[in-house]
Amino acid sequence: MAENLKLVSDLALILISAGVTTIIFKLLRQPLVLGYIVAGFLVGPHLNIFPTVADIANIEVWSEIGIIFLLFGLGLEFSFKKLFSVGSKAFVTALLEIVAMIAVGVLLGFVMNWDLMESIFLGGMLAMSSTTIIIKAFEDMKLKNEPFVDLTMVVLIIQDVVAVVMMVLLSTAAASKQSAGMEMLMSIVKLVFFLILWFVVGIYLIPTFFKKAKKYINDETLLIISIGLCFGMVIIANSVGFSSALGAFVIGSILSETIESERIIKLTHSIKDLFGAIFFVSVGMMIDPQILVQYWELILSLVIITLVIKALVSSGAALIAGATLEDSIKTGFTLSQVGEFAFIIASVGVTLGVMPKHIYPVIIAASVITTFTTPYWIKAATPLYLFLDRKLPARAKAQMDAYSLLGKKSGNKNWRSVIVSTLPRVLIFFVLSFALLVVLFDYLWPFVKQLGIGQFLPQWLHNTILAALSLMMIVPFLYGMVRNKPKTRQMYVELIQENKANTIAVVVWTLFRFILAGFFVFSILVNFFKYTKWVVILITIAIVLIMMFSGRTLRRLTFLENKFMENLNAKEEVKN
Repeated sequence: MAENLKLVSDLALILISAGVTTIIFKLLRQPLVLGYIVAGFLVGPHLNIFPTVADIANIEVWSEIGIIFLLFGLGLEFSFKKLFSVGSKAFVTALLEIVAMIAVGVLLGFVMNWDLMESIFLGGMLAMSSTTIIIKAFEDMKLKNEPFVDLTMVVLIIQDVVAVVMMVLLSTAAASKQSAGMEMLMSIVKLVFFLILWFVVGIYLIPTFFKKAKKYINDETLLIISIGLCFGMVIIANSVGFSSALGAFVIGSILSETIESERIIKLTHSIKDLFGAIFFVSVGMMIDPQILVQYWELILSLVIITLVIKALVSSGAALIAGATLEDSIKTGFTLSQVGEFAFIIASVGVTLGVMPKHIYPVIIAASVITTFTTPYWIKAATPLYLFLDRKLPARAKAQMDAYSLLGKKSGNKNWRSVIVSTLPRVLIFFVLSFALLVVLFDYLWPFVKQLGIGQFLPQWLHNTILAALSLMMIVPFLYGMVRNKPKTRQMYVELIQENKANTIAVVVWTLFRFILAGFFVFSILVNFFKYTKWVVILITIAIVLIMMFSGRTLRRLTFLENKFMENLNAKEEVKN
């Protein structure tokens, strides 16, 4: 019993200290996150002034749960539709800022004789800004209606997504002991594959379940189901080689598209706050004053890089992306801090043995310092803009405001529209077709074989039945891969009328999609039949052609697509 009470006493110490420090930090009008970190430092093993936590290992388990709930909460407030509706400006800004800061981190890492992997992730951590701190600063400074705020918020969302990807790559690097190369590339491909699969299947199944069971689901049941789905996806993500954080983020983003998302956010808010507090307190426990003294030069370097170089890089990225000079400077200076995601990444990296142990307290120290400077740096952006506005020639300012990296929209609009309308469909249906074949040939048909059903039939008939069933199940996905919607066909006509040379591109793109569909049909047939390849190829072509003129296939595909879009748009329809 005494052993069990150690965990209770540790949690009591953590929560009481966190409560006291947050009250103090509220009086000082400072972010609560800093209060949690200070609380952890005070009750941690490196400072013996106050009572200390007895079992750090147990607290690490709780902090892992804290990361899960933080990412789950982030996913609930995330929207893929909103992300893709903001245009290219935010994407270009975020991409340029992240790449530039990673380059700065690599240079700094090489100066300190770190290896390439450590240097890349140092740069990645420097690229992360604090969504929590910036939102609070906007609220306190009443800036939410400023033009640059929307650009800044979308850049923060993209940074959060990149941070999740970085944690996946950290896991891959730890497993493969490689800093780059084919292993990392395959990890990214695998990540994209599973993200598409989970999102499409999740949007198709989960909202449908909520609709069917709506009258049986009260707040208590919804809370249990939501947390159960969260931990379930964490297990699934781990089982395929990804981090717990990714699984929590994915299921949160799926639930955010359901009509129950606002209820789920309210129900899980307190739980997220509780475990989030435990995580940030555990972060504070890792601060060792001796390490801070030993690496003070590195901490100072990171702070200067964040406040000066990151501000300039982010401002330049926004300007190149097409923002005005004023919005660019304000966005760049707002993003100039090391966010909490940086020490989540550092925590994962240290735990996996990919990052040096001293980077954890160093990043925390840099984050704390730059967090304090955030409101002052946001205020400093306006005087800097006014100074540049006075000094720059009017023509130069006009050119800056009119410039965009992507240029003006021109005759390429149709091509962009075609790519936007067809490439996601091809990618989604390719992933679904591949996943279906894996389920059929690795799980379902071996299970059927174990049941012994085929022993009563001739082998050729048994194989023919399984091949036919496989084709029947996969045909709607293949049809979706090669089918052009009426609007897309009209775009093709306009492209060809605009320039006859576009005919070749249209034909090549269409043939490529037919070849992809034929590949899946071919894969099914060669698993069941031992005919010569040319016979199988002819059969493949025939089946694809038959599939194209099948009204039944079209109806099945239309039903699946309509159901998916109905679930995806249900949240907006309820609001309207």
